[in-house]
Amino acid sequence: MNQQLTFAPADDGQWEQYDQLATRAYGHPVGDITHLREHADLRVAVRGGRVVAGGLGLLVDQYFGGAPVPSACLGDGCVAPEERGDHLATDMTAERLRPLIERGAVISTISTSSTGYARRLGWEAPTNVLAWAVATDDLKRSFTTEDFEAEHGLTDEAESLQRDLARQWNGPVHRPTWWTRWKQDKSNLTTYRFARPGHPTTGLLSLTTKRHERHGTSLTVHDFWAVGQATAAAMLSFLGRHNTRARTITFRRGALPPYPTLLHGLRHHRTTAEAWHPWMLRILDIPEAIRLRGWPDDVTTDVPVEISNENGDRGRWMLQIKAGTAEIVPTHVQGQVTFTQQQLAVWYAGGYRSTTSARMAGVHAVSERTLAILVRTTTQFEPWLPDHF
Repeated sequence: MNQQLTFAPADDGQWEQYDQLATRAYGHPVGDITHLREHADLRVAVRGGRVVAGGLGLLVDQYFGGAPVPSACLGDGCVAPEERGDHLATDMTAERLRPLIERGAVISTISTSSTGYARRLGWEAPTNVLAWAVATDDLKRSFTTEDFEAEHGLTDEAESLQRDLARQWNGPVHRPTWWTRWKQDKSNLTTYRFARPGHPTTGLLSLTTKRHERHGTSLTVHDFWAVGQATAAAMLSFLGRHNTRARTITFRRGALPPYPTLLHGLRHHRTTAEAWHPWMLRILDIPEAIRLRGWPDDVTTDVPVEISNENGDRGRWMLQIKAGTAEIVPTHVQGQVTFTQQQLAVWYAGGYRSTTSARMAGVHAVSERTLAILVRTTTQFEPWLPDHF
C-alpha cells in the first residue's frame, strides 16, 4: 500500500471497477450501482490505477417541517477488504459529501449497520426503524373496505397525493421524476390506489409478490400512504383478501407509517416487529438547514443554544423563530440549551417527542420551560423515512 491514494469522480471504467469491488466487498451484486448510474454521483479512491473504495451519493430534497431541504443521501459505500483498517472509509465519506455540499446539500442522510462509526462522524438516528409482519387472516377479520374501491396502476393524481402526504412527516424524500421507475424496476412493484367511488384518490399502496418456497406467495408492502384512518383500514382490508395465497403480510422496513391503525384495529395483536439499522441524519450547514426547514406558524421564540462539534468544541448560537420562519446566528450569549452535533440532528428531525426524551438522550437545559419550547418547535410532524437508497 505504498502507492499514493487519490480521490476522484468515477469515469466509465471506474464505474465498472467499483461495481466489481462492491460485489466482492458485500458478497453479492449491488444492483443500484447500475440502476442509479444516470442519477447518482460516484466518488472513488484509486491506488495504483485500481479502485479500492467508493460510494454513491444522491442530491435530493427531504421534507422537514413540511418544507423540502436539500440532502446528501449516501449509499452503497464500501472499502476493499485488503484496504480496511486505515480510516479510508472516513476520508471517503468526506470526499463523497464534498461535491454534494457544493451543489447545495445542507443535511445528509445515511442508512448503515455501522452506527457507531456514523455517530463518530456526526450522524444520529432520530427514530427506530422496524419491519412489521401480520397474519393475513387477522387483517381479513379485523378490517373492512366500507365503500372504497381499489384500482391498479399509478396515476399523476396518486403521485401528487404521495407528495402531499410526504410533507406531513419529517424525513420522506421529495421523489424526483426518475425515483418511481427506479423502484418499480428494482423491486418489480405492483401499485394500487384507493378511493371512494367518484371521489379523489386517498390511498396509495405498492407491494411485491414472490412465489413462496413451499406454496402460495410471499407479499411485501413497500409503500403505504393514506389520507386518514378509513382509507388505511380499507388498504389493510385489501391486503387481508390475499389470505388464500399469502399467510403473512410483511411491511418492508420503515414502510408502515407510525400511526396506530393496526394497534387500534386488530382483534388479535399477533404482529411481529424486526428491528433494522436506522436511518441517520447529520446537519452539514447549521444556518442554512435551519433557514430552509419548515417551522410552526404559532411559535415565536429566541433561544440561545450551544452546539458542540465532533471535536467537542462548542459554538454559541441564537435561534430565532417567528411566523413560520427561523434563523440561527452566532452569538456571545451563553446557551440555555446545549446540543451535541448528533443531538441537534435528532431535534431537527422531531425525534425528541418530549422534554423527558430529550433529557434522557443527554440534552442539557437551564430550565424545563426553555427545553419544552425548543422541543415543541420541531414536533409538529413525526420522523419517518419510508424511502430507501
